[in-house]
Amino acid sequence: MQRDGVRTSGTRRLTAGLVAVAAATAVVVGAATPAAAHITITPSTTAAGAYAVLEAIVPHGCAGSSTVAVTIQVPEQVSSVTPTRTALWEVDKTMETLDPAVTDSHGRQITERVASVTFRTDTPLPEGYRDVLELSLLLPDLEGETLVFPTIQTCEQGEAAWIEVPADGQAEEELELPAPAFVLTAADGGGHDGPTTVDADQAAATTGGGTAGEPAAVDAWTVAALVAGLAGATLGAAALVLQRRRT
Repeated sequence: MQRDGVRTSGTRRLTAGLVAVAAATAVVVGAATPAAAHITITPSTTAAGAYAVLEAIVPHGCAGSSTVAVTIQVPEQVSSVTPTRTALWEVDKTMETLDPAVTDSHGRQITERVASVTFRTDTPLPEGYRDVLELSLLLPDLEGETLVFPTIQTCEQGEAAWIEVPADGQAEEELELPAPAFVLTAADGGGHDGPTTVDADQAAATTGGGTAGEPAAVDAWTVAALVAGLAGATLGAAALVLQRRRT
């Protein structure tokens, strides 16, 4: 009888632990979901003066309607952009004249720059699917500066204008359609590259991401959710072992 009592007590504690883990996992996943709803820009590095590849992540359509075009406005601090071609998207660059001209890092005079890049497709991106669009550029040598990339998502029915920027003292979470943005950090000393990858939603929170975004790198929320899930699986296996021993 005592052994049965010990088993019953242990099973109850184990069950309570599973419930707690499940609740924690639900909280983590629920908290991560809003960030994933935003169109985000995730840079391969935020180091001022470095070359970076930006991943524009499109996580969903417009209220259920499939995405047919994404237009990304390039900050005026950026003088040169090279978009990546993909099989499903046509790429158009809108140019603007620079007056006065600027000198790039190689001493060349630049008289025009890419003001915006539009990705269009004849194969609409359905609701429930995501895609990643890339831009390569040289980040300006302006440590502490915020780069904002207002983005228009056009769908088969309607559009979403991700162009909102927080006012002073306003949190990014208060915005319905925040513009993707990130802050330039100190130069990494490597000249023109850097290993740092950030979540654009988190970086935008200091100015105004989500990706979420939904970043290429695994963020803290995702790691927490995975850890909680593994813990739940382990406890579940232990419960199964106890149950088999009883039978």
